[in-house]
Amino acid sequence: MKLLVLGGTKNLGRHVVSAALRDGHEVTLFNRGRTNPSLFPSVRRLTGERADPGVLATGEWDGVIDMSGFLVRDVGLTADVLRDRVGHYTFMSSIAVYAGKSTPGMTESARLLPWPPGAPEDHFTMDLYGPSKVRCESLLADVFGSRTSAVRSGFVVGPYNPDFGNWGSALAHGTRMECAARPDQPIQYIDARDLADFLLLLTVNRVSGPFNAVSPTQTMAELADAWRSVVPDPAPMDWSPAVDRFHLTDDGLFQLDTTRAVAAGLRLRADEESARDYVAWVHDGNIPPAPPH
Repeated sequence: MKLLVLGGTKNLGRHVVSAALRDGHEVTLFNRGRTNPSLFPSVRRLTGERADPGVLATGEWDGVIDMSGFLVRDVGLTADVLRDRVGHYTFMSSIAVYAGKSTPGMTESARLLPWPPGAPEDHFTMDLYGPSKVRCESLLADVFGSRTSAVRSGFVVGPYNPDFGNWGSALAHGTRMECAARPDQPIQYIDARDLADFLLLLTVNRVSGPFNAVSPTQTMAELADAWRSVVPDPAPMDWSPAVDRFHLTDDGLFQLDTTRAVAAGLRLRADEESARDYVAWVHDGNIPPAPPH
């Protein structure tokens, strides 16, 4: 299959490309060429800006996986250029799209955030992150119809990804894992490799619609116990650190219904495997990337 990946050289994106190459797909990357430019040397590259995607005006692809769609204007420009030359468009969205923050069991049909009146479509701020993802999903559905899917995820863990990186680093160095969230706080997350496989599966199989791509809900204490179990004699857990790295206040966003994603083929590895692999990655000399602020 001929795949176009928008982004693809950092964090989750590099796992998407690795999975596609593993499965024998022909990959083209479109990005600015600034992040890890030497990664995937055998892959065809198209260098350009999302704000000026003219380089995409020639060529056809069976599917596109959009890892870098944040600004509504930019996603709209890309959609216009690709509308008649891609078979399926898979968009990396977010659980931040949901208007409700406290209701457990929300499905993909739950109420979404509205677009703030007068908000700019060409400027990114964190308060527009959720509404921008909603608007991008809607825009792509208007352009591609049933030829598009949106994958909504939250915390993404694993090598090259920042979420829970402080836990992996602490376990690798024998120091305390820190968490400012309460021990009974609900949590859902996903390993980057499992998410990459799911993004690829939806694209290859041309499965349409939105999907909650997260793990089953557990408590932070249960998750911490699973991670701490992968090293001998782990240091005690610190539940009152000076810095809150998780910012968890919305219980409902971490009790999402995943029935639709599981039925479509989402498969998840055990928490212990994610933790063990992260620790091994740090032991190999890698430094977890800093989380976004």
